[in-house]
Amino acid sequence: MVAQIGKPAPEFTAAAYHEGKITEVSLKNYRGKWVVLFFWPLDFTFVCPTEIQGFNDKKAEFDKLNAQIIGASVDSVHSHKAWSEGALGQMNYPMVSDINHRISRDYGVLLEDKGISLRGLFLIDPDGNLRSYLVNDLAVGRNVDEVIRLLQAFQSGELCPVGWKPGAQTLGKA
Repeated sequence: MVAQIGKPAPEFTAAAYHEGKITEVSLKNYRGKWVVLFFWPLDFTFVCPTEIQGFNDKKAEFDKLNAQIIGASVDSVHSHKAWSEGALGQMNYPMVSDINHRISRDYGVLLEDKGISLRGLFLIDPDGNLRSYLVNDLAVGRNVDEVIRLLQAFQSGELCPVGWKPGAQTLGKA
């Protein structure tokens, strides 16, 4: 199944590094919450740590929006563990290992010829439906504040014009 707006997000269960231990993460366990699923190419690179830390720095804002951050790359959980216990520091969200590339492939972000993921971002609603996605090439990171703004716009249930922010006028009910 390939990720498609308005359809159920592709399900997955995978090993992850979270809260200092190797565990298992399943998308279905987050029903009732918004999910911010983001992919990065590889641990121990240049742009990736800025994004990984950027999402972590805004975790409290995502929590207020009833949103669970899940990060994923094709690295092993052992690589995630080494990165988290080393220079990166502990992350407050699960770092999923997509070592078999299935999740990246299902979400349409796998670069088959390189065996790594593009920078994919997916917003999944509490019912498990995909509401938004953004995919960047390898060289450019994402803006976490814009992800928060998008999440707030979807949660408003309103038609939100360009640049809309909470408290600004909407265009009415969606």
